[in-house]
Amino acid sequence: MGERTLEESIRSQRRSMVSRVSIDLPYLLIVVCLLVFGLMMVYSASWDASILINKPTDYVFNRQIVWVIVASITALTLSQIDYHQYGRYIVLIMLGMIGILFFVLLRGETLFGSTRTLFNGSFQPSELAKLSTIIYLAFWLSNRKDDLNQISNGLLPLALILGFIGGLIFVQPDLSAAATIIILGILLFFLAGGDWKQLILVLLIGGLIGFVLLQMTATGKVRISQYLNGLQNPILGSYHIRRTFEAIIKGQIFGVGIGEATTKFTGLPLAHSDSIFAVIAEETGLVGGMLVILAYVLLLWRGVAIARKAPDQLGSLLALGLTGWICLEALMNIAVICGLFPFTGNALPLLSAGGSSMVTTMSAIGIVMNVSKQSNLLPIEERSMTHAPINLRRRDWRRRVSRSDRFGDAE
Repeated sequence: MGERTLEESIRSQRRSMVSRVSIDLPYLLIVVCLLVFGLMMVYSASWDASILINKPTDYVFNRQIVWVIVASITALTLSQIDYHQYGRYIVLIMLGMIGILFFVLLRGETLFGSTRTLFNGSFQPSELAKLSTIIYLAFWLSNRKDDLNQISNGLLPLALILGFIGGLIFVQPDLSAAATIIILGILLFFLAGGDWKQLILVLLIGGLIGFVLLQMTATGKVRISQYLNGLQNPILGSYHIRRTFEAIIKGQIFGVGIGEATTKFTGLPLAHSDSIFAVIAEETGLVGGMLVILAYVLLLWRGVAIARKAPDQLGSLLALGLTGWICLEALMNIAVICGLFPFTGNALPLLSAGGSSMVTTMSAIGIVMNVSKQSNLLPIEERSMTHAPINLRRRDWRRRVSRSDRFGDAE
């Protein structure tokens, strides 16, 4: 009995120590694992890219280390700032972001047929636009939670916001970034309590408009055509997709070994950035690819857990929106590499080389960790007394408000 009491006491102390940690440790651990693995894969995949720009073989890798350090410092800083403070500056942030998007259209640099970058391709404003829009919508929706089902105060203004920001990005053209913003905006509207009937209407109208716009742009028509051809016969797909298939096939189950891939040296486009998952699949095989996918699934799981424990609806929407954005980007990138989705050109978060994606993604992670911190700093008896955040729409089709926590922790 004495030994059992001692063991229970030790376990209780450990649980108490864990509960006093101000951030979600599993969330942080998943991010660190992805960052470390990403650096390893960038080192493996970037030799050719460095040589092509007449730089030493480790040039791209060294730059990526710098970006990871900068992004980590940014995440650490944002994790210490109360997320409620952004409300004071969110309108200025959005206006600044809109100004940058207009500047890109007027003076941006053309790369791969799109005008979407600044400073010699090192800054892609659409990445900042995704982050800023999610934060703005979280504040906007939480402030209008009582009027969301009124079309004039909820759905219509949301459509104007998403249409305006998405339109500025669409004309670059950056089709995947525009689609990402619209998808996340609709998702946040639904999770904030928007009527599912309105959601269906938006999806139908948005799908129709999106299809028409794709048919009006040369880039969209080419990508859709290549995608459909690739579904019928992989050999008829785009050059990019044929090379990614080659890498995946070479990798088989366990891969050819880290650093031993050959496709990255024989013409695989953007092996160190957009196509890095193809290199992962070749060098680590199906097993390595599935572990990467599992890491993003776990990241989403922890993001949902943080959202459920958030002190208020604003924190819930931020945690869900930002983590959902990261995982949606990962899903789109991996689906493209596997030929399951038309080519989008977006990076694989935390793994691909690139400064804009790394800094904005880590900024989002820093904000999510602050949501976790704000929740854990609450006294234990107050953690279930949240300000009625949403319940992920589970058992909430009639917008029933639970007695304490609409995420289901205490009903």
